[in-house]
Amino acid sequence: MRVHHFNAGTMRPIGGKLVDGKPGYLRRSELVCHCLLVEAGNELVLIETGIGTPSVERAGEWLGGQFRLMTGVRPRLEESAVAQVKRLGFAPADVRHVVLTHLDLDHAGGLADFPHATVHVYAEELRSLDSQRNRVERWRYRQIQFQHGPLWSEYSDLGEPWFGFDAVRELKGLPPEILLIPLAGHTRGHAGVAVETPDGWLLNAGDSYFFHGQLDPVRPHIPPGLGIFERVVQTVSQQRLDNQQRLRELVRDNEVDVFCAHDPMDLRRFTG
Repeated sequence: MRVHHFNAGTMRPIGGKLVDGKPGYLRRSELVCHCLLVEAGNELVLIETGIGTPSVERAGEWLGGQFRLMTGVRPRLEESAVAQVKRLGFAPADVRHVVLTHLDLDHAGGLADFPHATVHVYAEELRSLDSQRNRVERWRYRQIQFQHGPLWSEYSDLGEPWFGFDAVRELKGLPPEILLIPLAGHTRGHAGVAVETPDGWLLNAGDSYFFHGQLDPVRPHIPPGLGIFERVVQTVSQQRLDNQQRLRELVRDNEVDVFCAHDPMDLRRFTG
């Protein structure tokens, strides 16, 4: 089980230190779309897809004006997941499976670049896509990104124990070393994706948190601007807070390497 980490979409929202915690306020901050490509025996598995190649030439249509204004996203073809797969020496058609934490436009935007892959996701997330209940859900899911007809493989949130969480271990067609972990809150059907490697467990926690400091077991913290954004885009507040506490306990008590989707420091821990 070999894992490659890469960024499939850079965002530059205004706010500097208020967003990414680095010095300076009068600059644009940095956020990423942290994706994984997993070599699982004879299978290639993509975990998250970033914003996708259509965002380069059709940014307004693919991502929407509100998202572009809020995030300062800068689509680049060479950052797309499909380009990164090629850079690693693989053909995009060899990616037979995609596993998603959720269906937000910056996580599912690259699905159309892998139209023949089976897409693994929680059933509750698909229900949210089909029956959007409020303004935030209507904003976060871009129907155009799913018009190619993804090959869905959906799952309930029942499963086996995994470090205090319930896990779905039997993902159809995938080895048991890849799991879905329920982490609702940011969206109703949000999941984490756990991968067991020779060096131990990785947990891609998606958008269940946004900043590495939130997992500090003594003094959890997040830059104030990013914290406001996190609350604005949440779906179920208490579930999000409860799952963040469980993640802190997971990191404190177990040798599991946890990272989120948009923190560049998390990404650089794996890419240098």
